[in-house]
Amino acid sequence: MHTRRALIKSSAGLAFAAGALTVLPSAVLAKAPIVGKQAAGYYRLKLGDYEITALSDGTVALPMAKIYEGITEKDAETHLAGYFQKNPTETSVNAFLVNTGNRLVLIDAGTGDLMGPSLGRLVANIEASGYKADEIDDVILTHIHADHSGGLARNGKRVFEKAVLHVNEREEKFWLKADAIAKADAGLAPQIAQAEAAVGPYIAAGKFETFADDAAPVPGFASVLRAGHTPGHSAIIVESQGEKIVFWGDIAHGDVLQYDRPEITVEFDVDQKQAAATRAVAFAEAADQKYLVAGAHHAFPGIGHVRRDETNYDWVPLLYDANY
Repeated sequence: MHTRRALIKSSAGLAFAAGALTVLPSAVLAKAPIVGKQAAGYYRLKLGDYEITALSDGTVALPMAKIYEGITEKDAETHLAGYFQKNPTETSVNAFLVNTGNRLVLIDAGTGDLMGPSLGRLVANIEASGYKADEIDDVILTHIHADHSGGLARNGKRVFEKAVLHVNEREEKFWLKADAIAKADAGLAPQIAQAEAAVGPYIAAGKFETFADDAAPVPGFASVLRAGHTPGHSAIIVESQGEKIVFWGDIAHGDVLQYDRPEITVEFDVDQKQAAATRAVAFAEAADQKYLVAGAHHAFPGIGHVRRDETNYDWVPLLYDANY
């Protein structure tokens, strides 16, 4: 029975407890320092009998509203803001490791030390994921832009010492066999020099091979020419036990604007018109066939599906699975 005396005693006890809390020394608070960094950037999933590991090379703030072509910077900013994305926009650089059980294949190689300290984390994340750079059997490039090939070499030496490097033959011709006119072009010349520095050590070591349009770079891995962003830009296709994933490279930059406006290009596209046409084909095929897509510049881990909506398409990120 709750008597008035019992209530007073209870209230007094609560008051004492509250008062005691106010005089406890502040040392009971953690006062932990701000960590200031993310966990290691890798994410795994199963594809049939294969294991896919998405690897982050890092993120970089890019003025995407200015980089997009075919839309004003103000309109691009407004569109991005509708998805809570700022300008500059934090942009992922992703690579992907495929373990078939017999072969370890890396698709794209990150930036290395070419694009600042927020990037260049690929090798560290390969190691954090349980692998080592010198275990990789093959590296396949979707194309030779610096954010895909810059991590191939460091100080003139191969980072992936065991690996054979595979590149579409159009890419080799455009970047590695460029004529004098291309080498004199103010925009292309630095990119050609970077391509030569990244790929050269593999050529010198006899660890470089090209593949034809729509051909298999290595056994069990298919490709499809998706030209426009660069002349030999190729998507890499992997299938196991009826499951399929397509490593897109740079079909899309970001996971918002170009899905609503596929005709929008970026200033990095070598052939703007063809890049837009290629994106339209790639989006439609992915939406129709419902296979998994892995994008180099979608928010990490960059894996998901494409679906149609009332404004063309949507990017649907893969649902996180802790028990793959």
